[in-house]
Amino acid sequence: MDWNLTDDQRMTVDMVRSFAEKELKTQAAELDRTGRFPLETLRQMAELGLMGMNIPAAYGGCQAGVVALSLALTEIARCCASSAVTMSVTNMVGEAIVKFGTEEQKQRLIPRLTSGPFPIGSFGLSEPGSGSDAAAMKTRAVEKNGEWVLNGSKIFISHGAYASVIVVWARTGDLPGAKGISAFLVEKDTPGLIVGKHEEKMGLRGSNTVALAFEDCRVPRANLLGRLNDGFRIAMMALDGGRIGISSQAIGIGRAALEAAVAYAKTREQFGKPIAALGAIQEKIADMATQLEAARALTLQAAWRKEAGVKFGREASMAKLFAAETLQEIVREAVQIHGGYGYVKEYVVERLFRDARVTTIYEGTSEIQRLVIARDLLKD
Repeated sequence: MDWNLTDDQRMTVDMVRSFAEKELKTQAAELDRTGRFPLETLRQMAELGLMGMNIPAAYGGCQAGVVALSLALTEIARCCASSAVTMSVTNMVGEAIVKFGTEEQKQRLIPRLTSGPFPIGSFGLSEPGSGSDAAAMKTRAVEKNGEWVLNGSKIFISHGAYASVIVVWARTGDLPGAKGISAFLVEKDTPGLIVGKHEEKMGLRGSNTVALAFEDCRVPRANLLGRLNDGFRIAMMALDGGRIGISSQAIGIGRAALEAAVAYAKTREQFGKPIAALGAIQEKIADMATQLEAARALTLQAAWRKEAGVKFGREASMAKLFAAETLQEIVREAVQIHGGYGYVKEYVVERLFRDARVTTIYEGTSEIQRLVIARDLLKD
């Protein structure tokens, strides 16, 4: 791969960095404190093309590519991780519709994600009894009178209360495991779609997370995504791409932690000099920077492979695993460098420490990433 960014990619990074510094960084602490969902800011992001970065222009996207999307997500996460996860999942939903949807679905639904009043997409896979074991889901869809009727529940749905389009997976037959699962496009305010309470989370508090219930939720027959009983494959392919998004988010949080640690170390004095002059502090900063560069390399490799149209699933899992796991050490060391001040909310590293934790869990836990990587290696 060519490590040199194109002029368009550099322009994208500069534009997104400027926007994030001006509009996101200034409100991140308030979002964390109040749990407010920043809908207006997300609409601004949609106007900039950030909700459809790898979507063809014919459907309202800006077709900047996967590498540009990864770079942009890093810049957004550096200033507001909550906004980054909404951007990441929305792009993932849009890409799934582009790849598997009918022309009518693309024309009708993707513009809602890229420029609508609720430019947000959600991913409805996890259930109370099926997290990592997605094939064990219980939600069912039955075809009646030209419609699909859904019954069941989903949990931990990012921004599910605001999404204009939710991709929902349900069992559509008696086939066992992954073989009898289909994907459906459920639109906002569909009768029978019930939004649960907003979850009070440890981190990413500006990203709405809810449970969803489906009580005789009637979905048009035309809203089946892809082929009948092919939903599990769609979910796994979408998650491969989503993992590049989460690793990009982890890099952004890590960069913010490193920048905060460096700035603090230069101004905090102990033993008559800034702590940045101490070897122990320098070692921590060097390790943090090296880990971030390694995570960036893995992530851009996966993004480049996806953009080039070659196999990238193993690389995406490697990137997410490494970026998420090393991020835990990076934010821990950032807090350690701050000492007692790192434990109070006045300093950004306290929030970054909490925001970082979920990256090892959602869109496939670290344990699942290791399983994906090992299976792929052993298969080869």
